[in-house]
Amino acid sequence: MRPNASLGRVLDDLGATLLELVHGDPDQAVAIGGVVIHDPLDEPALPQHALVLGVGVGDAASTARLLRTLGQQEAAGLVVRSPVPTGDDLAAAAAESGVALLGLTRGASWTQLAALLRSLLAEGDVGDAEPQTLGGVPAGDLFALANAIAALLDAPVTIEDRSSRVLAYSGRQDEADPSRIETILGRQVPARYARQLTDRGVFGDLYRSDQPVFVEPSGDDFRVPRVAVAVRAGDEILGSIWAAVRQPLNLDRMQALRDAARVVALHMLRIRAGADVERRLRTDLLSTALEGGPAARDALTRLGLANRPVAVLGLALLGSEGSAGADAALATERQRLADALAMHVGAVHPRSAAALVGDVVYGLVPITRGNADGAVRVATDFLDRVGERIPAVAGIGPVAQDVAGLAASRAEADRALRVLRTGNGAGRRVVRLADVHVEALLLDLADVVSARGDRPSGAVANLLVYDAQHNTNLVDTLRAWLDAFGDAVAAAAAMYVHPNTFRYRLRRVAEIGPIDLRDPDARFAAMLELRLSPRRTD
Repeated sequence: MRPNASLGRVLDDLGATLLELVHGDPDQAVAIGGVVIHDPLDEPALPQHALVLGVGVGDAASTARLLRTLGQQEAAGLVVRSPVPTGDDLAAAAAESGVALLGLTRGASWTQLAALLRSLLAEGDVGDAEPQTLGGVPAGDLFALANAIAALLDAPVTIEDRSSRVLAYSGRQDEADPSRIETILGRQVPARYARQLTDRGVFGDLYRSDQPVFVEPSGDDFRVPRVAVAVRAGDEILGSIWAAVRQPLNLDRMQALRDAARVVALHMLRIRAGADVERRLRTDLLSTALEGGPAARDALTRLGLANRPVAVLGLALLGSEGSAGADAALATERQRLADALAMHVGAVHPRSAAALVGDVVYGLVPITRGNADGAVRVATDFLDRVGERIPAVAGIGPVAQDVAGLAASRAEADRALRVLRTGNGAGRRVVRLADVHVEALLLDLADVVSARGDRPSGAVANLLVYDAQHNTNLVDTLRAWLDAFGDAVAAAAAMYVHPNTFRYRLRRVAEIGPIDLRDPDARFAAMLELRLSPRRTD
């Protein structure tokens, strides 16, 4: 039997949709010892049988050199971005080193892959010989485990996370003191007690050692001593166990508490890995399906959406375009949006899927025949439900009949969504590309202009230079007149000047440009130039 954290296990769970094996033996029986990101400027000590993520490793020669280096360090595998380079030297390097070479599918995130792999390895640490129980307790049932530990120690017990939030507690808490009762009622160690423990160095002692720490009481509310032990997974602190005792534990009970901490770690990893793996795997499957390509059909099959007409929804928070690396609060808000959409579309159709990809939340919604507007209604209903609490907008793609159509649907949803995110949707929250096609074309044209470095030309260029040299606002005058469809009075009101002043400035526009404002082609050219030119902010 292959171990849970073997290369074969990784390929079984992530293969086809995320990873492909290029060279190597997937049935090698070694357990992966950890996930490491390759740094060309440093040579960190690798854990035994590491899986190395070769971020930025591209050409065949550098890949072959890295394979041989990793072979000397007994690494299990190297992942590089697909398409993986080919060549006899590369194949020979893989064979000589014994390091498997894998390709990460295009469009997949290295961050997502690293997190998913670590969750899978953590899940493997839990073991699957009997996946329903751990240490004789149902997997993930921390309350049952707290009661079991309390029976071993003959003391009321709490299991807490790294932030001192109570995850579970045993019975007999009435035998403790007021501070424990307050902790149980608030499901959090009160701040004043946490500060006391920090000031006394209790947390430092607790997290530096795997031995139980005896904590003397302090004050009327905290009058029963505690014994605490850290809960670890490798070098990661997951939380702690706290027992309210009347006296220090004897050696047998100290050992029982240490053993209990290892069992608690397995349960906490099972809980975390189960939620994280499912979410991340679903995200990767959805992302792979949207990218198209040979792996998309398999991803759709695993999502339960193969051979079904589906539409793509793209949702984003207003004001967050280009903020993929924003702070934790924004990342949390995006994940809340993704979780809420997943629940909503799941209620609409059990085969629907939703996940956060980058800074956009995508949904795949099956569409029944004759219900082409179904995705619009789903998005509209969802945004109506969340209201202003989550300031989001949605772009809707057309119904896709196959994998190729799915990628096209995603592209149209993205273009429609971009119009709303740049504030050109006239206040709408849900649009299809057909609703904002002209606005989308202007954004596309602006991208082309920016990429080529084109600058305004002709009359608009002359007006821009004149304004800069003479501190005038002839460009704004022309823009206001065009926006008002030639109504000088309305344009003057928009610029807060007298109509006669505005008409004088407009004559100067025609002279300085020069531009014939009676020529429709000249007006259209000027309007287009102005749309693609940034407004002055001074």
